[in-house]
Amino acid sequence: MTIAITREVSSRFNDCEITHIDRTPIDLELARGQHRDYVNSLLDLGIKVIELPEEPDLPDSVFVEDTAVILPEVAIITRPGADSRKFETDSITRVLAPYRRLVRITEPATLDGGDVLVLGRSIFVGLSTRSNHFAVEQIQELVGEYGYVSFGVPLRNCLHLKTAVTQVDENTVLINKGWLDTHQLRSFNWIEVDPSEPFAANCLPINNQIVFPAAFPKTGEGLERHGHKIRLVNVEELAKAEGAVTCCSLILE
Repeated sequence: MTIAITREVSSRFNDCEITHIDRTPIDLELARGQHRDYVNSLLDLGIKVIELPEEPDLPDSVFVEDTAVILPEVAIITRPGADSRKFETDSITRVLAPYRRLVRITEPATLDGGDVLVLGRSIFVGLSTRSNHFAVEQIQELVGEYGYVSFGVPLRNCLHLKTAVTQVDENTVLINKGWLDTHQLRSFNWIEVDPSEPFAANCLPINNQIVFPAAFPKTGEGLERHGHKIRLVNVEELAKAEGAVTCCSLILE
């Protein structure tokens, strides 16, 4: 059974880290309601959800994706790039321990899980304000024995690699090609975001459907034209903290 680990929205969500968008006030209760709808969507798709309580002193902790990278063989515990987020990995480590052997990113590397895109045995790491080239090297050292190869991907104008590109299926990515160096992804099929929806490249494929933000209807229509069934969710309030649909869960298969 596929498992998703989620965490409730922190009471201090308005103190979240902001890097590439302007800060605007977040309606905490609306954010919590949208997160609840997101969790319910996962449940409706047949996913077992492990719901963790809020971390009131960790504003960004709802974005559990940044704390770990889940592979079939191991889980890589990250070292988030923002100092305010480094303690988020403690509780996630305890939750993941029964499911995977754990390995860790260590100083001087920094790594947010949102900067990691795993496509087959290729691990692409966004070189962002949160993740650095030391993380690319450490990932190779930690999981190279399993046949993985890690690559650094330069980014521009966005927070994470998965802001600019995410997996749609085994051979296809959803991409905003203006926000990253694309040459390492040339062997994959691309579905490009609609130009009017630059933040639409983040989607979550799960159980033969695509969890996708309702805020980007043109890109959603593009996914459907390519034969993909999408499950729309409203995450606009979470997006005020630079969050998206992959950010709010860790998926174990």
